[in-house]
Amino acid sequence: MQRKAGKKEHVQLRDKRKQEPQFRGNTARKCEPQAAEGRVSEWLRCDNMHHQWLLLAACFWVIFMFMVASKFITLTFKDPDVYSAKQEFLFLTTMPEVRKLPEEKHIPEELKPTGKELPDSQLVQPLVYMERLELIRNVCRDDALKNLSHTPVSKFVLGRIFVCDKHKILFCQTPKVGNTQWKKVLIVLNGAFSSIEEIPENVVHDHEKNGLPRLSSFSDAEIQKRLKTYFKFFIVRDPFERLISAFKDKFVHNPRFEPWYRHEIAPGIIRKYRRNRTETRGIQFEDFVRYLGDPNHRWLDLQFGDHIIHWVTYVELCAPCEIMYSVIGHHETLEDDAPYILKEAGIDHLVSYPTIPPGITVYNRTKVEHYFLGISKRDIRRLYARFEGDFKLFGYQKPDFLLN
Repeated sequence: MQRKAGKKEHVQLRDKRKQEPQFRGNTARKCEPQAAEGRVSEWLRCDNMHHQWLLLAACFWVIFMFMVASKFITLTFKDPDVYSAKQEFLFLTTMPEVRKLPEEKHIPEELKPTGKELPDSQLVQPLVYMERLELIRNVCRDDALKNLSHTPVSKFVLGRIFVCDKHKILFCQTPKVGNTQWKKVLIVLNGAFSSIEEIPENVVHDHEKNGLPRLSSFSDAEIQKRLKTYFKFFIVRDPFERLISAFKDKFVHNPRFEPWYRHEIAPGIIRKYRRNRTETRGIQFEDFVRYLGDPNHRWLDLQFGDHIIHWVTYVELCAPCEIMYSVIGHHETLEDDAPYILKEAGIDHLVSYPTIPPGITVYNRTKVEHYFLGISKRDIRRLYARFEGDFKLFGYQKPDFLLN
């Protein structure tokens, strides 16, 4: 009986152990509840442990990635070759296209910008204006182009330069290159009107009402003083596109009602340069091109008087080889050039350049090709020969698509 009782107790003890939770190994244990009433709390404890392990693993992964990234950044900025290469690439991709200058050339002291230094992020921009001035100096020294790049500082040239004594500014007007807007800026600076919006259109070009004195109205000593000490600038654009604009403005649309262009100048050009004498239409662009390209055009210019300034070369208007200008703006980049000129002149806090309509300053090759379509290569080459100085002085590409 005792043996049977002992065997029964052994079986009960074995069954009791089967009901207890079993753990295999030291690291991978199975969590099983010891009793029905403790199942929920035990399951929550095990789930908690699982989330803690996941959180710990995620923290280790973040720390590891941070260490790798820190090492990479440190190596990149400690390597001067990598950094300078990045800077050089940035310079090359943001620098507007300009004619390359010889490497041994240096920027003369008198050609450096006259305004305040700009932040490092804008250092590329002033280089464009310095290279434009350096290009002018190089072309002016080219004896082969002397006849196309030099002109005396005559009364005609001085009559093209407007004066703002209050802010010591000289502006040489180059018609058909946004000239009207710059005159408005100077009119406000001279105090004739308090804002650009208040200036009537009929006053801008009325030199008796707009309050803009010309440099030719001063004595020789006063002229020299202003030329040496004042901020001086003017604006250029592609020479052929400018001629198209002048032709459309004066002979086609004539918005300001200047009848002498159609009734006096156009007939004079037609009589001299129209090949088909039976043609009765008004002046055509072909007639205009033949007149401008004629090496003996000057005798007719004298009859037309100062009205010809709308198609006279920049050289004849502003004498860039004789007068040391502070800044040369380009119509094609006027959105950048206008604020820069105002800043360099020290007047950006006083007046703003009028809003520029989108796309109006972009060079339009299609328009140029359209206007020159059907004009003989001989006439186009003669036209280019007259304006070659303007093309080279200001870095405009030779229009081979028209010449060849």
